[in-house]
Amino acid sequence: MAQSTALLRIGTRGSPLALVQARMVRAHLAAAHSVSEDDIELVIIRTSGDAIQDRPLAEVGGKGLFTKEIEEALLSSRIDLAVHSGKDMPTFSQPGLMLVACPEREDPRDVFISPKAASLADLPQGATLGTASLRRQAIAKRARPDLNVVSFRGNVETRLRKLAEGEVDATLLALAGMNRLGLTQHATHVMSIDEFLPAVAQGAIGIEARESDTRTRDMLTRINHADTFTAVACERAFLAELDGSCKTPIGGHATLEGNALHFRGLIARPDGAAAHDVAGSGNRKDAVAIGTEAGRELKARAGAGFFD
Repeated sequence: MAQSTALLRIGTRGSPLALVQARMVRAHLAAAHSVSEDDIELVIIRTSGDAIQDRPLAEVGGKGLFTKEIEEALLSSRIDLAVHSGKDMPTFSQPGLMLVACPEREDPRDVFISPKAASLADLPQGATLGTASLRRQAIAKRARPDLNVVSFRGNVETRLRKLAEGEVDATLLALAGMNRLGLTQHATHVMSIDEFLPAVAQGAIGIEARESDTRTRDMLTRINHADTFTAVACERAFLAELDGSCKTPIGGHATLEGNALHFRGLIARPDGAAAHDVAGSGNRKDAVAIGTEAGRELKARAGAGFFD
């Protein structure tokens, strides 16, 4: 195999959204370092999460299925950096890898999409809601216990097609992905942060590199958005304290106003029958501690066995 002459090699999934995000990162890097985008190579890597479409992620190993093979390529130096959807990143990076940068976050909110109702509240009694997310399932069932929630996998376009074909009455998707793909015309109702707490790092792009690769890490600092990186650090600390995975409905969202950081977190049972909320705030320099403390508080409040 010919040796790559690229300045940098970006590892990415091959889905339309993943490619849009990887190209955005490539464009940012090219502009920041005054090089041609052609000097930065995109390496498409098929992940287990892309290959397994017939079962819920929670049944087959959780969110790391969308990053595992990309991280392996990073560890073996086949690529220099990995571009992930922030909410797909595992709670802990593999040894030798680290989250280095996040470009500015897109809109973190969820959207309700249905040809049959204007909002979640307006769905007919017993309607079928399709989602691959236990968080979305739990929050939806908390508001509407009568809904029939079914597993709904596939990329954004696939889910919109399945909805149009009548497989389900409604679905929920991230507004960030729809914005990036130019598909916001399909959104029926944008859910507020208050009514539908986002997933940890939703709307953010996480860029991972090897800890030992100071050259790549230095290049990535030029495209890091400090507020986004700080908010994501807080949210991921919350997730880490809860040992969060795809098997646990968890929501977490941090915002910054100057040096002030505000965080909200949620844990729930998948059926929405029980849930606990938490809020925390403080100085941005304490972002990780704020997230960690919020996780501790929720664990104590929920008690042993809540996640069983």
